Formats: sequence, C-alpha cells, structure tokens
Amino acid sequence: MSVTRVLVANRGEIAVRIIRACQRLSIETVAAVSDADRESMAAKIANRVVCIGPARSSDSYLKVENLIAAAHGTGCDALHPGYGFLSEQPALAQACVDNKITFIGPTAENITMMGDKLEARKIARAAGVPLVPGSDQARNPHEAAQLAQQIGYPLLLKASAGGGGRGIKLVCKAKEMENTFRTAAAEARAAFGNDTLYMERYVGNARHIEVQILGDEHGNVIHLGERDCSLQRRHQKIVEEAPAYAVSPQVRAKICHAAATLARSIGYRSAGTIEFIYDNDTADFYFLEMNTRIQVEHPVTEMITGVDLVAQQLQIARGDPLPFKQSDIKFAGHAIECRITAESPQHGFRPCPGLISIWQAPQGPGIRLDTHCYPGYFVPPYYDSLLAKLIVHASTRDQAADETKRALHEFQVSGIDTLIPFLEAVVGDTEYRAGRVNTRWLEKKLEEYAATMAS
Repeated sequence: MSVTRVLVANRGEIAVRIIRACQRLSIETVAAVSDADRESMAAKIANRVVCIGPARSSDSYLKVENLIAAAHGTGCDALHPGYGFLSEQPALAQACVDNKITFIGPTAENITMMGDKLEARKIARAAGVPLVPGSDQARNPHEAAQLAQQIGYPLLLKASAGGGGRGIKLVCKAKEMENTFRTAAAEARAAFGNDTLYMERYVGNARHIEVQILGDEHGNVIHLGERDCSLQRRHQKIVEEAPAYAVSPQVRAKICHAAATLARSIGYRSAGTIEFIYDNDTADFYFLEMNTRIQVEHPVTEMITGVDLVAQQLQIARGDPLPFKQSDIKFAGHAIECRITAESPQHGFRPCPGLISIWQAPQGPGIRLDTHCYPGYFVPPYYDSLLAKLIVHASTRDQAADETKRALHEFQVSGIDTLIPFLEAVVGDTEYRAGRVNTRWLEKKLEEYAATMAS
C-alpha cells in the first residue's frame, strides 16, 4: 500500500503531531482545515492546505465525502484521522478502501467489532478477558430494573455506541432507574444515533488502567505497557502517566497479556488501546472498551519506550511488519502528561476561547510539549478546548511529579484562562504523590480548588 502523501483529517495538536511524524519519514502532508483553522499551526507546517468546509465540525471534519474529495483533489494516497471526529467511524475507513486511499488505522471490521460496546464485551468474554459483572442490552426501564436486581446497586448505565466518557449514568438506587434510564437513552440517541443501553456494576474505588498495543497485517501483536488514566472529570481524562503506579508486577503482566490476547483475537492492525477498570480494594481488573485509534495520552508511552507510535501507524498502514518483538520493548523511567485546556476551573470548567497574547512554554531535560498554539493564535469556540499536552519524563515517579510541577509553574499563558494553575495544585497534592487516588478523586480536588479560589 502506498503512503507518500497523507491527508491529515483532523486539527489541533494531533494534526501537528501527525505532520511531524510524516516529515521524519519524508512523507508529504496536506492539512484538511475548516474555515476557522486556516491560520492554524497545522496549516502553516503542512506541505499543502485544503479547506473542507465551514467552521462547524458537522460541516467539515465530520463529513466523510468532504474528506475523500479533499484527498483525491490534492493527490493524497493516504488519510490519517487522528483521534476524535471520524477516527472510530468504520464509514470513513471503508470509504478510504472504496476510493483506493490507504487508511492510517485499523480495518473497518476492527472498528466495527470494537465500536459497539456490547459486541466488544462478547469478544472479550470469548477471549477469556475478565469483564465487569453486568448485563447485555437492557431494552426498557422495567427490564433494566429486573437485571439490576441480579447485578446489584450501584451500577452504571452505558450507551453501547458510546465513547470518550459520554453516555454513562450512575444509578445508586432502584427508585432512580426509570428516570435515569430514559435520560441516558435520550442522550445516547442524541449523541450517537443509537439508544441501546447496557449495565455494569459500579466499582467505587477504581482506577482506570489502559494498555497500548500495536498490530500489523502479518499477524504480529505486541503491547507497549500500561498507562494510568484515573484522574478524570466527568469521565474525561486530565492527567495520565506511564507506567501505572501501585500495581503489582503480577497484575501488570496479567493486564498487558489480556490486552494483547484480545487484540490478537480480532486480528487487530495499527495502534490501539484496551481500557480496564482496576479495583483498588481487590486488585481485580475488568475490560471496559477498546479505542481503535491513537490516544490523546500516547506520548507517555512513547517517552518510556522510545517508540514513535504515529510513525508505527504509518509504517503498518503501508504493509510493513512490526520492526520489533515483544521481548525488544524496554521500559525506562516514568512519564506524566497534563492536558492543558482553554477552560476556567474556578468557574466550573467554563470554556475560554480567545486570543493568546503570551505563550511561553517551559523547557528543560525530559520536557515535551505537544501543541498547536503560539503567541497571537486565536482559540476558536467551535471545537474541543485542548491547547497542549505537557509531558515530563524522569527516572522515578517522584522526580517526574517534581519536574511536572516546576514546568507547570513556568508555563506562562495570557489572554485566556487555562487549566495550568489547577494542574499545578493536582501534581503537588500529597494524596496524588502517594498514589492514593481513584477515578473520583479529581472531582473532590476540583471542589477544594474552586472553594479556595472563591475565598
């Protein structure tokens, strides 16, 4: 398969990341931009730029036909979807195949199998991967209430077509089921065009651990270790790190083996991430879902392994076998990533688009910044608020946390509000440093921070 000129079908920092990886491999790039992104960094550094529609993503980045036309019109033989937008839509992957464009990602079949959470649970069960106790489809509130008696409260209602933390509702008591079910179904229908729900037992003291995998078309599948993504707000990750802390070597080996086994069972091709819930109280782990794309937090894995995951995606897509075996993957040190967004944490994470007047990034050994921002850049109001990812690598977790706090303190941004002050408080917190956190901890920390800022 040919990969000589790539249409970068995304925006923001991931578009820049893809272009940089292509440059290192001497691959030409075309930045597909909306009207709002004509002055973006991706547009400035790509070999060529093509406008795919108006600012609204539904009229540009989310239109398969626009992307295919842009690829053909600019002579691209490949397309990289990044993350978000259409990256996990089998329709885009199949449209690329139908139009003789190499899709930089998994097959449409891979995406379809793992995109439906109920189907993914069946595949995981068949592969012997542990599942959170729960149910298959719950068709109505009455059926859900009956199934809940077997599962036990509290539990989560989840959209089978959901992703990115959306389509999830907590039900603590039986009397809450009917209203919560109807609300969850309506939200799932609006967000995904599919109101199918299923249920899982809620693990209260949980951590979110995920495993990075790579697979090629020759049947080779390896893992590149795990990441801890427990620091979340409304199921959206904010701080991630690798490797996962406070996990025994035995559990780590089992989680990574389970992930590779699952990916191998579906003949997975490209980079992907398999997510698990880890019970802090019992040290049990359970399959959650698979993300059939590059993850936002992929840099922490790159920092501890030295493997360029986007470059691997490009090489796998053109038919190359993986250049290493599992035994070749070595892990060194600890890496922490902070997602810096244009939001105001003291005002309930209110979005803060606007003109960046000062953008002075920290520097030093072990510091990496993935971003699309620069002084004078206008942050548009139409898209996700992610501005940058600050990644810090050091010999130990304590050292990485120290360096992350220092780097955040040195990071100067003016013109808009950002998450930087809150992130600095998080990585300096004694509970975080001790690893005494779970998926609910950051919400509590946010309440404390907002109260402090208000006083």
